[in-house]
Amino acid sequence: MRNIERQLIATARPYWEAEGEIARRFFARAAKDDHIRYLRAQLWKELNPVDGYFNGLHRELARLVEIFPRVGKDVDRHDYHYLLTQLTQEFNHFVVLADILEHLLGRKIRRSDLVQLPEEKKLGDLRRKLTKSGSAVARAAVGLTEGGGARLFREGARLKGAGLNRMTANAMQIIYDDEKDHFREAAREATRVVTTKKKLAEMKRALVAVSTQRVAMRNEMFGFPMSDAEIAKFVAKHNGTKR
Repeated sequence: MRNIERQLIATARPYWEAEGEIARRFFARAAKDDHIRYLRAQLWKELNPVDGYFNGLHRELARLVEIFPRVGKDVDRHDYHYLLTQLTQEFNHFVVLADILEHLLGRKIRRSDLVQLPEEKKLGDLRRKLTKSGSAVARAAVGLTEGGGARLFREGARLKGAGLNRMTANAMQIIYDDEKDHFREAAREATRVVTTKKKLAEMKRALVAVSTQRVAMRNEMFGFPMSDAEIAKFVAKHNGTKR
């Protein structure tokens, strides 16, 4: 089982590192307007990830209210607390990034400030297709790819300096601390449904498909700091490496 878990993480890791490289290049040269553009898109993601696996903060909160009377009956209190904690963290991620955007805009943000970019829409469509396919393998693959291994937040937390860089680094560190180990639990969950070589191959195909689209989404969000050829070369170089 541990070998399968390592294989799944190794399949996704090169794409996670590509997301990190995109972010690193962006932060190295980004101007104020560049930060505004990516924050508008990232905040949309934080608030509206309706993809069949995670159904957006509002709908998830409503679901928790609905099942609260079942706690202690058919809903374990520890599981319920875990879900509450996750939602609190997710909303805090929105809060800390929204604070930066408001600072840059010099005003309160409006819902109309948040934008869904084309590659994000493609990613959401792909994730919905997989989660609604009826395949436990495909659904688990979507869970493992969620967050891109937190590589964006790792890179943002490394920013040095004052002003915008400090605000960004502080916010990214909060998010990174919350999310840096999520992929490990998701990998364990994914491993449990990989019971045959055929399912392992299916899982790897799904991981590559979603991860490839995640990289395209990040590249668009950050103004295309890498060409398609650079991304392909980077992913190939990092296959089988550990970081």
